[in-house]
Amino acid sequence: MRTPPHAILVLGAAMLWAAHAKAATPEAKLAYEQSRELVAANYKNARAQCDAVTGNPKDVCVAEAKAARVRTEEEARAKYEDTLKAYTRARLRIADANYSRDKARCAGLAGNDKDVCQAQAKAALVAAQADAKADQKTIEARNEARDDKVAAAWKVAMERCDAFAGAARDQCVSNAKVQFGK
Repeated sequence: MRTPPHAILVLGAAMLWAAHAKAATPEAKLAYEQSRELVAANYKNARAQCDAVTGNPKDVCVAEAKAARVRTEEEARAKYEDTLKAYTRARLRIADANYSRDKARCAGLAGNDKDVCQAQAKAALVAAQADAKADQKTIEARNEARDDKVAAAWKVAMERCDAFAGAARDQCVSNAKVQFGK
C-alpha cells in the first residue's frame, strides 16, 4: 500500500513550520504520552486480529500493524519535539516501516511478480528517503536565506539611523530593534 499523497503533504507542511526548536510544554508532553499509550493499545488490537489468519496473510497483517504503529509513534514524536531533524527522522523511519510492510506483501508472490514487487518496494523506499532528505535541505536553505535577508535589512536600518544624531538616532535605533526583534 502506498502512502497517500495528502499524508506526505501534511507532513511536509508540518516540517515547514518546524524551522526552530521550541520548548515542550507540559500539555504537549501529556499529549505525546497519551498518543503513545493509544498507539500501543491500537497495535495490540491489530496484532490480536492478525492471530486469526495464518501464513503470508498473517505476516502481511503483522507488518501492516507495525507500519501503522511506527507511523503514528513517529508523527507524535516529531510533533512533540517540533524540530526539523525530528520531522526528517520520522519520515525516514516511516519509510523503513513501509518498506518492511511492502517486503512482507512481496513474500507471498512468486517468480517475476515477486521480483517486480520487491523492486517497486525498494524504489518507493529510496524515493521516500530522498524526498525527506531533500525537503530537510530545502527548509534549511530557506531558513538560512531568511536569516541572511534579515541580517542585511538590519544593516540597512542601522545605516539609515547613522544619518541622525542624538535623540532622533536613539529613536531610530529603538524602532529598528523593535522591528527586527533585537
